[in-house]
Amino acid sequence: MTDIRPRRSALYMPGSNARALDKARTLPADVLILDLEDAVAPDVKASAREQVCAAVAEGGFGPREVVIRINALETPWGEEDLAAAVAAGPDAILIPKVSSPETLAAVGLRLRRHKARESIRVWAMIETAHATLRLDAIASAAHDVDTRLSCFVLGLNDLARETRARLIAGRAPMLPWMMTALAAARANGIDILDGVYNNLTNEEGLRAECEQARDCGFDGKTLIHPNQIAIANAIFSPSDEEVDAARLVADAFDKPENAQKGAIAINGRMVERLHAEMARRVLALAEAIEKRSAHRASP
Repeated sequence: MTDIRPRRSALYMPGSNARALDKARTLPADVLILDLEDAVAPDVKASAREQVCAAVAEGGFGPREVVIRINALETPWGEEDLAAAVAAGPDAILIPKVSSPETLAAVGLRLRRHKARESIRVWAMIETAHATLRLDAIASAAHDVDTRLSCFVLGLNDLARETRARLIAGRAPMLPWMMTALAAARANGIDILDGVYNNLTNEEGLRAECEQARDCGFDGKTLIHPNQIAIANAIFSPSDEEVDAARLVADAFDKPENAQKGAIAINGRMVERLHAEMARRVLALAEAIEKRSAHRASP
């Protein structure tokens, strides 16, 4: 199985806030999205870019995945953002408002021109009405190695603004787009993160959205405050019961007498080989989370 990188919690950090960038190195988030776009006012875009890229180049983020969200290429800041991000060397660069595969192709050409190291991936914000109509085409860009596409990130606030759909409890207006985006991501072998929860004081609301996204199949949730990390990490982690059940299934199919069987009975329940594949992924995710926790705990 391909190595799994936990992305349970992806915290947006404003690139213009030096204290936030320093604090980011100590937070238990799986992913840190250092933002040059929405969280940064136009008059400080250049200084934020310099500050973020210096922090990334300096390192010290431990096992946390570091992502720089740049401004769109067609803005006055996008080209310089991309060049500076490449030089800084984050794990990924997050491209806002991706509405077509052509946008990712354009990014890929620039990455090649800037001689970006191969490890730098591209993540795509799905946050426009046009994007919802081209989700498979956008996700299919992952098959072009130059685009480096490896993850979708939903931007439901922007999508609500464009479509006039309401952001209500249960997210019924958003679910068709969410699930279509998830299907496109999975069909093309990339990860997908849920959008943010805007209410900083409603823990039950955050928990409900995390549980909904987990049950729908998302890899994690984007967050806007460090206080949201613990809930996201807990909900997107396999429970002890899930790990035990997964180990039971995986071990059963690993037995020599079951090597050629497509289905077996376990505790009175018929289990197919596809369930063994699902179980092994649960175990791999649990192991990756455990290793990450041990890394954070070490001096």
